[in-house]
Amino acid sequence: MRTDIFARLDREPEPPKIEAPRMSRHRIALFGGTLAFYLAIVWAVLITSWLVALDWKVMLFRPYQQWPELHPFLDYYVVLGQRGPTAVMVACWLGWRSWRQHTLRPLLVLGTSLLLLNVTVGAVKLGLGRLGPHYATQIGSAEMFAGGDIFPSGHTANAVVTWGILAYLATTPRARRYLSAVSATVSLGVGLTTVYIGTHWLSDVLLGWAAGLLILLALPWFEPLIARTEAWIFAMRERWRERRGGARPAPVADTGPQPVLLPQSMATDGLTAEAVTAPAEPALPAGHAATGVRARAHTGHSARPGSMPVAPAGVRRPPPHTERGPRAGSPARPVAGG
Repeated sequence: MRTDIFARLDREPEPPKIEAPRMSRHRIALFGGTLAFYLAIVWAVLITSWLVALDWKVMLFRPYQQWPELHPFLDYYVVLGQRGPTAVMVACWLGWRSWRQHTLRPLLVLGTSLLLLNVTVGAVKLGLGRLGPHYATQIGSAEMFAGGDIFPSGHTANAVVTWGILAYLATTPRARRYLSAVSATVSLGVGLTTVYIGTHWLSDVLLGWAAGLLILLALPWFEPLIARTEAWIFAMRERWRERRGGARPAPVADTGPQPVLLPQSMATDGLTAEAVTAPAEPALPAGHAATGVRARAHTGHSARPGSMPVAPAGVRRPPPHTERGPRAGSPARPVAGG
């Protein structure tokens, strides 16, 4: 028996190995260029180069005072870069797609991208510790390593990743182009809005765009992990269903008295179902002879000699050695042999 089991296991095919998809040369070149741009911005801010001087010029220009009529609209528009509202909106759309396509990949891709965003952008924010324009202490300074958390811009990076996921998961080239244009427009507007309000330096926004784009370009390397996670979730769901189905108690046969349907003629004589109720006999295993009521039903003979045979349903038979009188309102019948 054990030999047969091991032989069957040996014959079963191994699960296919999930390999990382090959990155195209265009994507690799774009990833390398974006990474170089990212590092260049960080270096330019660290050495307090011309980019920091540009940050101060834009901040001292105070755009929110130059165009105050745009402020009410931009206060609502910048919400498109906040993590909570955008993640909920995109997750609802991707959840509907997952339900329609019977796959968890859209939601897992979104979760992976947001996790990468929190780890990478959050680590750089806390590591560099740059202060925002409203908390700057010295004109012309880069305000680095001062306990801040605004470099790179989280609003901008989140807008790039959250809305870029829709283009990444598009199923047709045409939809991918349109969604890429929409996500680029939204993320560009969110970044410039933070500069207009004065919550970020211009270099913060440039680094946020680069950080979000790096995450989108790196997502294909995480596809094998996403596929394994989806397979594991489905396997756990099937195991849970099997355990839940096996935990159901088996139905117990009722061995109590079984009710007998009485004809109307017997019911009018005052008899009730309890008076003629017979206990149900348990099921017999194969090879055993039937006894009691079941034996009488199969053989057609009574269990006791001299007992009255069973009358069919609806036929009334008077008891032996007795005479029954006529019913009220019916003519009397003569007794045979009288």
